[in-house]
Amino acid sequence: MPDGLLGALKLCLLALLYLFFLRVLRAVWAEVKGPKMREPKPAKAPKPSRADRKQPSRVVITAPAARVGTTFPLAGEMTVGRAPGCSIPLEDNFASQLHARIFMVDRHPYVEDLGSTNGTMVNGQSITHQVPLGRGDKIAIGGTVLEVR
Repeated sequence: MPDGLLGALKLCLLALLYLFFLRVLRAVWAEVKGPKMREPKPAKAPKPSRADRKQPSRVVITAPAARVGTTFPLAGEMTVGRAPGCSIPLEDNFASQLHARIFMVDRHPYVEDLGSTNGTMVNGQSITHQVPLGRGDKIAIGGTVLEVR
């Protein structure tokens, strides 16, 4: 093999190693630094129908089977993730340490993804900003599904 080609391959390998190292550092830094806590934007909540005037009051785990029925009252601000201090602790390898937060604005619940790796879904749609929640909405984080009731 020519020396020039061998030198070019060495430089390419070195560049790939540096890119991999930087990616690992970025992921570790994101976990250590924690999420950016943004102030909720005052958004107009959808008008509830006559049959649905009662505001949601709790979040219930509906999957996985081992945790079905675990209930958490909706109050103030709640964090969801694998970290020990989370209001809703998850035992899901696809959840980040601080994955999402559920918070109230004018007695209406909202959910927001906190920059997680695998994302958060509400009713099958991936979310990128704060989303209002209503009764019956399903929040999917990895293999865990939370229902707002």
